[in-house]
Amino acid sequence: MTTAPSGVPHPPRPSTHPLRTIRDIRESLPEDQRRHFDAELADTELEALPEMLHRWVTLSNDGFEEFLLSQPFEGMEFGARSYDAQTDAE
Repeated sequence: MTTAPSGVPHPPRPSTHPLRTIRDIRESLPEDQRRHFDAELADTELEALPEMLHRWVTLSNDGFEEFLLSQPFEGMEFGARSYDAQTDAE
């Protein structure tokens, strides 16, 4: 398992992804991100296309949304503020 910056573990990503075509990538994205994907795709030079597609595949297939939906608050503490532990110096 890998650990997010907050220290909450999430399952590792599979090494291969099921997205094989540009259509697969588009369909895996939420509607608002599809517009960004389409705009970037239209402006990307051919030499940079593999890197751009790889980045979007990684974004669309990172499993973060599924992680949040499966265990949204596990391991998180709410209500504490950083200044609560400080003593009054006055």
